[in-house]
Amino acid sequence: MNLNFGFDISASALTAQRLRMDVISSNIANAETTRATYANGTYEPYKRKMVVFEPASRQSFSSMLDKQLNGIGGLKVAKIEEDQEPFKLVYNPSHPDADASGYVRMPNVDITKEMVDMISASRSYEANVTAINASKAMFVKALEIGSK
Repeated sequence: MNLNFGFDISASALTAQRLRMDVISSNIANAETTRATYANGTYEPYKRKMVVFEPASRQSFSSMLDKQLNGIGGLKVAKIEEDQEPFKLVYNPSHPDADASGYVRMPNVDITKEMVDMISASRSYEANVTAINASKAMFVKALEIGSK
């Protein structure tokens, strides 16, 4: 059994949560961006992005058991996808992107939801740092026992 197995899992989770925090930061930064992409002769507002995770390996039970015993596993980012929720319509006839009725299509980013996701990602990151520190402390104690 690989003794670094816990480090590998926590390290992959740290990397994934860091990317998640970066995507959330991008969503917050673009919450008011009405001209994010140009398609079909018109500008589209920014679309909220979400990170999708998956296990680092997907296989049968026996191969998963072998990988667990040999220390291969963890978390990886499967993809970053756009939220398909419709854009928000805000009445602002003086805005340069207002339509004929005076409505502006705003990004589908909800700041409250993003902040909740950011707190969740931050807590997950902290939990994995704690797991790495606990594993490190166990290794140190094991070395101390072996040296006495």
